[in-house]
Amino acid sequence: MTKEAIAKEIENGLAALGIEFGSTRIKAVLIDSEKNPVAQGGFTWENSLADGIWTYSLEEVHNGIVSAYAELKKDVQEKYDVKLTKLKALGISAMMHGYLAFDKDNKLLVPFRTWRNTITGQASRELTELFNYPCPERWSISHYYQAILKKEPHIPQVDFFTTLAGYAHFMLTGKKVLGVGDASGMFPIDANTGDYDRAMVAKFDEIAASKGASKKLLELLPKAIPAGADAGFLTKEGAKWLDPTGELSDGILCAPPEGDAGTGMVATNAVAPRTGNISAGTSVFAMVVLEKALSKAYPGVIDIVTTPDGKPTAMVHVNTCTAEFNKWVGIIGEAAKLLGADFDTGKLYDTILGSAKDGDKDCGGIYTINYISGEGVTDFSEGRPMVVRSQDAKFNLANFMRSQFYSAVGTLRLGMDVLFNENVKIDSMTGHGGYFKTEGVGLETMAAAMHTPISAMATAGEGGPWGMALLAAYAADTMGKNLGDWLESEVFASAQKKTVAPASDDVAGFDKWLEGYKASLKAERTAVENLK
Repeated sequence: MTKEAIAKEIENGLAALGIEFGSTRIKAVLIDSEKNPVAQGGFTWENSLADGIWTYSLEEVHNGIVSAYAELKKDVQEKYDVKLTKLKALGISAMMHGYLAFDKDNKLLVPFRTWRNTITGQASRELTELFNYPCPERWSISHYYQAILKKEPHIPQVDFFTTLAGYAHFMLTGKKVLGVGDASGMFPIDANTGDYDRAMVAKFDEIAASKGASKKLLELLPKAIPAGADAGFLTKEGAKWLDPTGELSDGILCAPPEGDAGTGMVATNAVAPRTGNISAGTSVFAMVVLEKALSKAYPGVIDIVTTPDGKPTAMVHVNTCTAEFNKWVGIIGEAAKLLGADFDTGKLYDTILGSAKDGDKDCGGIYTINYISGEGVTDFSEGRPMVVRSQDAKFNLANFMRSQFYSAVGTLRLGMDVLFNENVKIDSMTGHGGYFKTEGVGLETMAAAMHTPISAMATAGEGGPWGMALLAAYAADTMGKNLGDWLESEVFASAQKKTVAPASDDVAGFDKWLEGYKASLKAERTAVENLK
């Protein structure tokens, strides 16, 4: 599509917008009628640790989305010389899980408790046993039930609780709804109905009442709806909340708000059974759409969530992926500047991370552990990033950075081993996120770690925000198709992608390294216990 044609579409309100709250960046992506990204904006932010709770304030949420949208508007103006005032549709997505609880006046009762917190162990264990179904610590229901167990004073005042995407959507539309994919990270979903599992709801209500909670769960949860369903329209107040300049029109169709897992599946065309995707950025998770149920529950290791259209999906979630090696790249960059080097950030990352491809296949006896926070897969409630190496390790930059790449997905592999042992069939896996940007390293390392060919699409760099924009476009015009068929015909029919099959020497090297990594976790546990 020509620049002039894109400008005309934007001017006529035919573009769709996706905004995603990531862990470290809020990103907005605008797409044209051909589903291609045509403009973007962003805002960098970071969670804070307040009184032992990982959180973002609602002021930061609002400031972040306003700033990202403003940058998008500026990008549109500079590229196409038109103002962004109306849209065909828009949608909000965000990091899943967590706990945002409000009273009847929509006042936040306690600071937002994000997915990163590992403070709900008792609730997670009790609910998993009660349901015979995994309820991870980061799930919203675990946070709510933990607060009940602790008799937190805010519990009697709770009128509604939701996720970050659900909150932002509520501010835009006034609707207390949630895409079923994001809802599946709040409370278990019944695959047959696409709604909260009513038998489990009844069990929860009974046990919660015995602990003093008076309200029924379904009174408190947002309504779960599938992709393409009616999720409301942008109100005048919502338009002003997103764009304080008053230039954005109200009445815009809003898609069901989704979690970043769901938008990642959409962005990689992985919503059909036997497909999967890996989203690897600040955190990393793998999603595999199941043909059949697993033989049993794997609490703390495998979550069962859904695609945005409600198909059961196995999820392995690991809290830290690239965050730790980003810090090491920063330190190396500081050292280089002290020595007088002059370079941009892109060259720094390409050079330092790219050195990993020259490392030994087993990293030469270097084991890095990137646990910034706790990890459910390996049963750590806290983390202590550390480097472990043998006395005669080949300690050079290439091996060190290769170990960082391995470490970023080492715990993910431990979780995926459960699915491999269950003989779960995977026809294709597609990766997206910052981990895959390093040429010659990201795809190759992930393929070796997963023992599976990994693909990356040309659009993978857009990731979740683009996936959310696609869901917005789907909400505006489903064309009578289910989500998978719509994506296949309308978005990915001619998609360009690169596929890397696992090399046998890479697989052998990673597997050898993984054995040392598992042994090194003993040192990590000692560090957690003793380094307070």
